Amino acid sequence: MSLLKPGLVGNVELVVGEEHTAKSVGSGMIGVLATPVMINLIEAAALQAIEAHLPDRCQSLGTFLEVSHVAATPVGLRVFATAELVQVEGRLLEFTVRAFDEVEEIGTGIHRRIVVNVDKFAARVARKSPS
Repeated sequence: MSLLKPGLVGNVELVVGEEHTAKSVGSGMIGVLATPVMINLIEAAALQAIEAHLPDRCQSLGTFLEVSHVAATPVGLRVFATAELVQVEGRLLEFTVRAFDEVEEIGTGIHRRIVVNVDKFAARVARKSPS
């Protein structure tokens, strides 16, 4: 994990469509960007920052997200999310995250992920499976 160092940045963007609205995803009744969709973009930005630097057979999983969503974004506007890796403690990663639309900042916060070995993780999940 020596390639995972503070300063790595990921950026993603999305044009808000009807399918991305609070009304469509069940998180409200208004046709603006849904908070769960903004969160998905933030996680995607974090992944974009680090995936190329993860050890073989490893992946990262989100464990914590504290984010504000302070401005509405209507259908048709582009949304940008950015995540900067600010702290690495063993397998634990912490990011500062921000989201903007074409007019203003719409969200900000902290996101944490943990690096896991895919095989070990799958084995733990299989032990929990009710089948």
